[in-house]
Amino acid sequence: MTLADVIGLIGVAAYLSAYGLLQMGILKVEDGRYALLNGVGALAILYSLIFDFNLPSFITQAAWLILTIVGYGRLRFRRRSAS
Repeated sequence: MTLADVIGLIGVAAYLSAYGLLQMGILKVEDGRYALLNGVGALAILYSLIFDFNLPSFITQAAWLILTIVGYGRLRFRRRSAS
């Protein structure tokens, strides 16, 4: 197993943790940690794809990362506007 594989697996663990914690009610979608776990997951998997490229996976991870950034930005904007 290469370092890229290990980093990719860390990304998978981050995704699964985010989803699992959301489903258990420990995290909420509005929780910044949820966005952080999703962002780390996408970045780690994108890193692993540098070494073993797969176009469908790359598109999925890039879109996931962009949507996570947009969602986190909207959350921050709403919180700032409410203050």
